[in-house]
Amino acid sequence: MTATARTPRADTAIAEAVAAQRAWVENLFGRLADGSRDEPGITRDTYGAGEEFGHRLLVEHGQARGLVVSHDFAANTYVTLPGRDATAPRILIGSHLDSVPHGGNFDGAAGVVAGLVVIETLRALGIRPCCNVTAMGVRAEESVWFQVSYIGSRSALGTLPDGALDARRIDDGRLLSAGIDASGGDSGAIRRRERHLDPAAIRAFLEVHIEQAPSLIESRLPVAICTGVPGNFRYPDARIVGRYDHVGTPRRFRRDAAMAGAEFAMLLDRLWQEEEAAGFPMAVTLGRFHTDTAVHGLTTVAGDFAFSLDVRAYDPVVLERVEASMLVAIREIETRRRVTFELGARASAAVGPVDPVIVAGLEAAAARQGIATMPLGSPASHDSAAFAAAGVPIAMLFVRNEHGSHNPLEAMEIDDFLAACTVLADWVAREVA
Repeated sequence: MTATARTPRADTAIAEAVAAQRAWVENLFGRLADGSRDEPGITRDTYGAGEEFGHRLLVEHGQARGLVVSHDFAANTYVTLPGRDATAPRILIGSHLDSVPHGGNFDGAAGVVAGLVVIETLRALGIRPCCNVTAMGVRAEESVWFQVSYIGSRSALGTLPDGALDARRIDDGRLLSAGIDASGGDSGAIRRRERHLDPAAIRAFLEVHIEQAPSLIESRLPVAICTGVPGNFRYPDARIVGRYDHVGTPRRFRRDAAMAGAEFAMLLDRLWQEEEAAGFPMAVTLGRFHTDTAVHGLTTVAGDFAFSLDVRAYDPVVLERVEASMLVAIREIETRRRVTFELGARASAAVGPVDPVIVAGLEAAAARQGIATMPLGSPASHDSAAFAAAGVPIAMLFVRNEHGSHNPLEAMEIDDFLAACTVLADWVAREVA
């Protein structure tokens, strides 16, 4: 059925049904914040107490409303409104419930609550869907904790990379496999690549997320429709090895790791600038970039320099081109400065193309509801990309949010959130009626 094939009820009924849920939505966001507060901001640590709290809250909500609650090998949580045909490909609406340390309350969580809002809207409209409609609370999206992308979603899809389960949490050193098992999952099944979700049995994965750069704030619009999710390549634990020397050592004798790091940074910035000038948007981030605090000093030439690197783009060809150029340049820096780059383990995530048919349906839904939107490429990676890589049709909506994300100042307005939910509920209602 196309997005415009029929209208279950008058268009205003959908907006009214969504608006009627304001009180419990505000209450749920408030409880989520209160239960994971970690001043400044909140912390819902991956496979830790904070994330566990978020999933318990999701389970509690589902059970209180008589929905079907289940979990998988990675301890992802599913809250399902059963459809008329349980064998038909289902619609998944969700995002993650973990956060960065001292982050904000809405990054990730907004997408999970949006799924619950859509389910309640279908019930309010008296629509028994043709297929299961599921709100999914995804585990472990924030790669800061284990330095692995999309742990929960890729585990569910049977695509978690080899070796990922042996990653250690950055703060306490706990193995990812142990964290999964302690949360009620089954790391052995993940290691055997058993999958809980069959891509062929998923009609779509839909994700609502706060914007992470102020594009909607700038444009004074409440909602954007995503045009694509970037892929990336990452080197989480790279270093440059040179030689420690006295501050008076002449330049020709030095093997200065810090200067090599500075040259490397400027090289990456130049590659970034060239790609964007050619019309290829991307982003380069050196999240960690430092000498060794145990031995560095004012009068010491650095013999060791550590950094992390995240490069993301919307086109896999751009990622390949930038990485190839970077590796050539590294060899030149090594020769010129007589240092050695040890890049360490490499991680990557595929580009996540959105489904054009769903995007067109969301655009039509926004028009029916009188909600102004704009197209927007995601600046960040999301679980949607893991589903797209597995062959699942995806789409995303972004909600206006001041002050960016991954910080305590996230400022999503409930009116804007409900506008995104209205667009999503309009599309889903027509798809499943």
